[in-house]
Amino acid sequence: MPKKKPFSAGRVPLILFLCQIVSALDVPLDHGGKAKLLDDLVQPPTITQQSPKDYIIDPRENIVIQCEAKGKPPPSFSWTRNGTHFDIDKDPLVTMKPGSGTLVINIMSDGKAETYEGIYQCTARNERGAAISNNIVVRPSRSPLWTKERLEPITLRNGQSLVLPCRPPVGLPPAIIFWMDNSFQRLPQSERVSQGLNGDLYFSNVLPEDTREDYICYARFNHTQTIQQKQPISLKVISVDELNDTIAANLSDTEFYGAKPSKERPPTFLTPEGNESLKEELRGNVLSLECIAEGLPTPIIYWIKEDGTLPVNRTFYRNFKKTLQITQVSEADSGNYQCIAKNTLGAVHHTISVTVKAAPYWIVAPQNLVLSPGENGTLICRANGNPKPRIGWLTNGVPIEIAPDDPSRKIDGDTIIFSNVQERSSAVYQCNASNEYGYLLANAFVNVLAEPPRILTSANTLYQVIANRPALLDCAFFGSPRPTIEWFKGTRGSALHEDIYVLHDNGTLEIPVAQKDSTGTYTCVARNKLGMAKNEVHLEIKDPTRIIKQPEYAVVQRGSKVSFECKVKHDHTLIPTIMWLKDNGELPNDERFSIDKDHLVVTDVSDDDGGTYTCAANTTLDRVSASAVLRVVAPPPTPAPIYDVPNPPFDLELTNQLDKSVQLTWTPGDDNNSPITKFIIEYEDAMREAGIWHHQAEVSGTQTTAQLKLSPYVNYSFRVMAENSIGRSVPSEASEQYLTKAAEPDQNPTAVEGLGTEPDNLVITWKPLNGFESNGPGLQYKVSWRQKDGDDEWTSVVVANVSKYIVSGTPTFVPYLIKVQSLNDVGFAPEPAAVMGHSGEDLPMVAPGNVRVNVVNSTLAEVHWDPVPLKSVRGHLQGYRIYYWKAQGSSKRNRRHIEKKILTFQGSKTHGMLPGLQPYSHYTLNVRVVNGKGEGPASTDRGFHTPEGVPSAPSSLKIVNPTLDSLTLEWDPPSHPNGILTEYTLKYQPINSTHELGPLVDLKIPANKTRWTLKNLNFSTRYKFYFYAQTSVGSGSQITEEAITTVDEAGILPPDVGAGKAMASRQVDIATQGWFIGLMCAVALLILILLIVCFIRRNKGGKYPVKEKEDAHADPEIQPMKEDDGTFGEYSDAEDHKPLKKGSRTPSDRTVKKEDSDGSLADYGEGVNGQFNEDGSFIGQYSGRREKEQAEGNESSEAPSPVNAMNSFV
Repeated sequence: MPKKKPFSAGRVPLILFLCQIVSALDVPLDHGGKAKLLDDLVQPPTITQQSPKDYIIDPRENIVIQCEAKGKPPPSFSWTRNGTHFDIDKDPLVTMKPGSGTLVINIMSDGKAETYEGIYQCTARNERGAAISNNIVVRPSRSPLWTKERLEPITLRNGQSLVLPCRPPVGLPPAIIFWMDNSFQRLPQSERVSQGLNGDLYFSNVLPEDTREDYICYARFNHTQTIQQKQPISLKVISVDELNDTIAANLSDTEFYGAKPSKERPPTFLTPEGNESLKEELRGNVLSLECIAEGLPTPIIYWIKEDGTLPVNRTFYRNFKKTLQITQVSEADSGNYQCIAKNTLGAVHHTISVTVKAAPYWIVAPQNLVLSPGENGTLICRANGNPKPRIGWLTNGVPIEIAPDDPSRKIDGDTIIFSNVQERSSAVYQCNASNEYGYLLANAFVNVLAEPPRILTSANTLYQVIANRPALLDCAFFGSPRPTIEWFKGTRGSALHEDIYVLHDNGTLEIPVAQKDSTGTYTCVARNKLGMAKNEVHLEIKDPTRIIKQPEYAVVQRGSKVSFECKVKHDHTLIPTIMWLKDNGELPNDERFSIDKDHLVVTDVSDDDGGTYTCAANTTLDRVSASAVLRVVAPPPTPAPIYDVPNPPFDLELTNQLDKSVQLTWTPGDDNNSPITKFIIEYEDAMREAGIWHHQAEVSGTQTTAQLKLSPYVNYSFRVMAENSIGRSVPSEASEQYLTKAAEPDQNPTAVEGLGTEPDNLVITWKPLNGFESNGPGLQYKVSWRQKDGDDEWTSVVVANVSKYIVSGTPTFVPYLIKVQSLNDVGFAPEPAAVMGHSGEDLPMVAPGNVRVNVVNSTLAEVHWDPVPLKSVRGHLQGYRIYYWKAQGSSKRNRRHIEKKILTFQGSKTHGMLPGLQPYSHYTLNVRVVNGKGEGPASTDRGFHTPEGVPSAPSSLKIVNPTLDSLTLEWDPPSHPNGILTEYTLKYQPINSTHELGPLVDLKIPANKTRWTLKNLNFSTRYKFYFYAQTSVGSGSQITEEAITTVDEAGILPPDVGAGKAMASRQVDIATQGWFIGLMCAVALLILILLIVCFIRRNKGGKYPVKEKEDAHADPEIQPMKEDDGTFGEYSDAEDHKPLKKGSRTPSDRTVKKEDSDGSLADYGEGVNGQFNEDGSFIGQYSGRREKEQAEGNESSEAPSPVNAMNSFV
């Protein structure tokens, strides 16, 4: 059964088939099912995606440097950085995406963007060659702060010119400049005042309205979403006519820049200077020319090009014609441009000589070549530029001058000529065209293959085409040498020729006008010297779809019926779909429209039904349509009524005037043929808010009277608006004013609170009444208070219309009952309810007692303490705070401070966990109670020890003294042994020339060694080493290194060997000498005795100093967590208290894992409930800081971070 694949000539453009010509002999790795037919073919690598040449990164995000390539077999990837090999295995922050060359540098966890600044280049390599990327210059974006400067106020006379300098900081990329005021409103610009290309603000002449104190230049750095601002500039413009003798006596001549008033003057240029200037621009960029002039009256700018005209459609005027821009400039735009500044007193001109240079651009870029053995071909690399670019060739990423010689290759300037190529000639060639303004780099491979023809088009594909339209039959192919294509019709037909058919280079057969007799089976045959392949496809010709009865133009009266007819004839094998459209859109969703077979019927026609109706018939191969216009008419209409909003009410009158009510009556205006539905009444308080109207009431549209409730001591005026279905009328005229009598307040202040700010005071605050709520003049407040638990009488005081009163001389932290009552000249408000407050807190008096420590594991300890009496807290109990620090080594006791950390536990908890401790260390801690005022005294210091843990990686590893069959390793012990080292483990394996790893050798080395020599190695062989230390707890992190043994006894090494460049020599290994072994045994015995003594002292409760001075590093399995995301909060270092920019994306992946302990971890941090999530993470707060105790009591503070200052305007 043939596979149907219908094509319509009207919907499948010819170019879709012709586009295969360019890549006909490229191995189609990405062509879906067709690629499966070519799985056994090889192709050199091709770079398909890479980062831009100038790659500016956001320093707050991970760096992603793209490098994608295709090839068969799939290529492997490597990178260079600043011209040398970039070993990503040595950097734990750098990873390469699987199956890709794209680098991901995880600076979010621990790195800095500046560390990875440099020039990167990617190489994709397989057995057929190597393709290289552009040089990718990676630079972090920068948004520096403005240089601090003192800006003096500027005083000018009316009419003088002025330039306000911006001089923004140099950022990467450059900042966008704009001027605004303190309210972040852009300053208005005009022909008189405008901003230049350099960011300065130019005044052709100043006017008194230019006077302001907040001319601020802003620099926006879009890459980091940061805005920096310059200090405000103050400008005062004085009119000489307004100066009196007093002002003149206080101002010197220099402050006025001359004693005479500014008169009208002809133009002069503020920028550029002189009569002539030069401008250089690169081809393809936007050319921007600027002329800004001063003068009085304000000059107008005109532009001309000498000996030529300005290009049409590419010329634009900006900044009130002070800037001329020409887009997509070319060498033809070079020449002299003249700007002319004119006013009524004269003109001045300036000539700008423009030179257009050009970075290299392609004329002919090199294209991939697929050749068969013995064939010839050429690679052409032709580029232009100004100055003329230099052409350089590389092969597989290596300059062709030093690449292996290929007898089939000959270089002739910008062309490489290949003759009689062989399979070994396959390679990837790079063409580099460069001049002083840039470079172009193109990869083009030469792939030498000997392959018989293969046809990639699916067999027995069925093509369906409408008669009298083009038919396109596909025959995608591959082969090397390039096959020739022939088409045959039928089983015994002869070859089809181009007198009737069109044979395209990509194998497609085109029948320009397909007829019924074109139906049949067509065979595509591909041949080359290695074989032949053929494929059959089938073509069916269908009758076109036609509308044999079209809808006709119709004129009908409103309310009548209309019918449109549309009869369609089509090929019997195709099923058409008939669709009716109105004005090229869907028919209205209305029951009046119905479709009955070939007819569209519209009943009760309205004016909206007029328009164009289209009948569209669609099949899978074609579409036809026909349209008709419907015109709706009606008898001459009677005059239509005018529908509008009501006229406003009038004759407003106030009656029955009482203290708290009044009756308002009015006369309605005309409803304008739409009944009034309601009246809206508004009032104005002329005493307090004259001109501001407030909603009072609404009544039915049938009423003309309303009884209005009033408030005391308000000077009322009323107005009325009418509303109907059309809208609301304008307001009526205001009524007469009515002042109600004053009365005592109806309500008391709200939000009454009592909270002390000092140990001996009580601050009472409230939300005052507004003027409308006062009900009369002389609004005051009666403030009353007494102790809650005593028998004291109420103490009261009357205060003015304020919102705070301070009671002094109170006992510390005592509950009080508080009342605040409103009063005015008429009387008091109702008695208020009492609220409770507290007088001020003081520091706690008592330290927690009975502090106990239970060490859970090497990084975790549990602390218990007894609570303090509540009376001694003298305030709201906020929790307990643990200060803990690691003991300093005896060699570091001269340090001026001890670094402490803090954990806060909320509420009345009496136990908690200390995570993140340093293994094998001695710690000291104390506990303090905390209230709203601060901390109480510290408990007695309590010391404890943490057990051993696994060590960190060795500090360094290097290979020295390479010889023919040996390598010597030297290393430094781990910076954090976290216990007593028991031994080192060294694993190594050889690496062959194809980067495959050999067998792994495992070697144990005593802990007292820092040097080891490996013997009996293979000469001129690269080895990879894995090295780590061990304690009794386990193995630590490993460090890796690579090295190569020498080629011969002379010790000459390859140039990429790092530490092993010295010549090998025969030396005596000291580690094999008897006296040295005996000495080491004695030292080991002495160390063992000292360790036994230390353990005995520790078991007896003794204390001993620890060498480590560093902060306690957090256990990777137990990290601080924040309250909002299930992690510990307030855990910090004193040196880390730097403000973080809002929206910071610093990752927080810290978790807490349960250790081998029977103790509960529910007491971590500062949580109120101390609960755990289902994953075991703690819900609470965890805080810490480093406290520095100076010997003389001096404190130091850290300077603010400039990075945070830069982000202040994001």
